[in-house]
Amino acid sequence: MLLPRIIPCLLLKDKFLVKTIQFSNPKYIGDPLNAVKIFNEKQVDELIILDIEASKNNIEPNYSLIEKLANESRMPFCYGGGVKNIEQMRSIIELGAEKIAISSSAIYDSKIITEASNIFGAQSIVVVLDVRKRRFSSGYEVVVNNGKKYTGFSPEMIIERSINKGAGEILINSYDNDGMRKGYDLDFIKTIKNKYHIPFTFLGGADNSDSILELWKNIGIVGAAAGSMFTLKGKYRAVLIQYPSFEEKKELYKKIHNLKLK
Repeated sequence: MLLPRIIPCLLLKDKFLVKTIQFSNPKYIGDPLNAVKIFNEKQVDELIILDIEASKNNIEPNYSLIEKLANESRMPFCYGGGVKNIEQMRSIIELGAEKIAISSSAIYDSKIITEASNIFGAQSIVVVLDVRKRRFSSGYEVVVNNGKKYTGFSPEMIIERSINKGAGEILINSYDNDGMRKGYDLDFIKTIKNKYHIPFTFLGGADNSDSILELWKNIGIVGAAAGSMFTLKGKYRAVLIQYPSFEEKKELYKKIHNLKLK
């Protein structure tokens, strides 16, 4: 049976880890290398690290830090942030990352998806879409610049184009649910997952294992990514790096089987 992935998503700002609420009020989490060491011990399925300042401020990816993270990581590692061209991607892959996450460049220059997929393989290219409810009408819209700028593009438009251009995976991050710990936006996710046949990972809103189980119960086999759930504990948001134990994951998978996961 194909098992879904449980994926910590860590945010970088000024070389340190932070956690945001609706992309604002970053809370200091700690040193990224220490977090990777802890996640190694916890046998994490996969790790996503996104630099939230690089694209916004037109900063080159921090190759020195990427190399250290890749060398330390004993799990599949995806990096994103400030990636705009093939040479940057090549450097990141050569430093040891298994996947590259691209966002703004995939939205505004989609031919880069095809070029990157042809060179590195579609399985290495993850298109990341930050999605936010529209302000003055119904539906959702893709946003950039940490959720501050509406692009005018619907998620469906960018997803379909990304698939046609050769993306191997789509990661959808909910602006409205970011850091809120009220569960995934299942209504929106259903409308997306039912339309397209490509590996998806969803991020934004997970509070605990029940949030992940509810996602799988309603959606099927998708990547379940989270930030706060794996880095903060309790109502006072105390910093604690955590991840389901082997036994906890076994119980989750048993429940999946009983639910006859799609």
